[in-house]
Amino acid sequence: MKQHLQHPVFKIISALATEQQVEAYAIGGFVRDIFLHRPSKDIDVVVIGNGIHFAEAVARRLNVKVSVFKSFGTAMLKYQDVEVEFVGARKESYRSQSRKPIVENGTLDDDQKRRDFTINALAIALHGAEYGELIDPFGGMDDLESKLIRTPLNPEETFSDDPLRMMRAIRFASQLNFVIDEKAIDAIKLNKDRINIVSQERVTDELNKIILSNQPSVGFKYMLDTGLLKIIFPQMAALHGVEVVNGRGHKDNFYHTLQVLDNISATTNDLWLRWSAILHDIAKPATKRFEAGHGWTFHGHEDKGARWVPKLFSQLKLPLNDRMKFVQKLVQLHMRPIVLTQEIVTDSAVRRLLFEAGDDIESLMLLCKADITTKNEFKVKKYRQNFELVQQKLKDVEERDRVRNWQPPITGNDIMKIFGLKEGREVGIIKSKIREAILEGEISNDYDAALKFTIEKGQEIGLKVVENSK
Repeated sequence: MKQHLQHPVFKIISALATEQQVEAYAIGGFVRDIFLHRPSKDIDVVVIGNGIHFAEAVARRLNVKVSVFKSFGTAMLKYQDVEVEFVGARKESYRSQSRKPIVENGTLDDDQKRRDFTINALAIALHGAEYGELIDPFGGMDDLESKLIRTPLNPEETFSDDPLRMMRAIRFASQLNFVIDEKAIDAIKLNKDRINIVSQERVTDELNKIILSNQPSVGFKYMLDTGLLKIIFPQMAALHGVEVVNGRGHKDNFYHTLQVLDNISATTNDLWLRWSAILHDIAKPATKRFEAGHGWTFHGHEDKGARWVPKLFSQLKLPLNDRMKFVQKLVQLHMRPIVLTQEIVTDSAVRRLLFEAGDDIESLMLLCKADITTKNEFKVKKYRQNFELVQQKLKDVEERDRVRNWQPPITGNDIMKIFGLKEGREVGIIKSKIREAILEGEISNDYDAALKFTIEKGQEIGLKVVENSK
């Protein structure tokens, strides 16, 4: 193991531990990631004794600042390209209505027992003759080899003590493409309701990490199967299932959504684009109707879904800012490019899409491509070919008409000056007519054409020109 301890910070820690006759161990994610061949810049060090005092001694030796968090019993320092957090070895006990433990000083064995999973309980000695020795009391190395998420102790007790560990188990399974031990799965099902004692912010943090994994569907399937999803995100759980009437069923919108999410995750790491994939069909259960002779419909699901986005973001404690508006816009518009691929693509329809999508048009097209989940290869090929035509049309129309992030060449103030008006209904009518004329291609998107059109339309509703200058 010594070959993995080449960073100079380890030599300093080792020297001080030997001088002070203190046991110190690298533990947790840094050790795990050595065997997963993943780079790690965060090192957790557990000290048998006072972790804060030891951290302060290391900081003095390195001539760096140390941040102390007395309420947590931890201290952290930065040295070169790594962050090192020190803590004294602890043993913990829990109360039923809190995930905050009662902490006492403990041994390395105590500290490893309190770890969430066997793969995170691995430790490497950093002191004396034991330097570089791997300590693996719970078979974490075997679990890494088997790609298994398992708890060091009884999983029912582990998850009851700290229910957030249920989300962490699913997150690690999704990030690492591991499977969760059957006993742990059963324990999550048994303890799922205890997730309610965890703050929404902590749950959503784990949820976002699942969404940012390479194949987020892994995590969502675990959340559905264990019953966690129905508690933390019931609107998404409601997508699951197929209703059949007169022998006709619709597709399972939950698994369709997961396919769209995996599809878009293969093309982007943007969290909010991935959220748009999750929410694009969120209102389908609320808009589902069976029409005799036609089958299942979900008319208006994009409009209702867009209206739901602020409420869902608030519920999940996601940011209620431009990121929410971005997701809302994509949910609202996600059917539009698909409709264009099924019809003759007119310049007018393309101009309207560019006008409404603005700078988010490329993101919208990524979402719509990801939304192609049919197993029919002929349909897939046809959709993709049509999407290429739509994208070329978008490029051509934008170069010619410049309607992305469109600003009217004649403003409301211009209209008031031209006709000597105060702000009111007539100004709004003319502004609307200018916009529609440009989007329909009746006039070009420039001042002179818009001015001439403005005067004509004003005179049609009885207005007189009082100022006609540029």
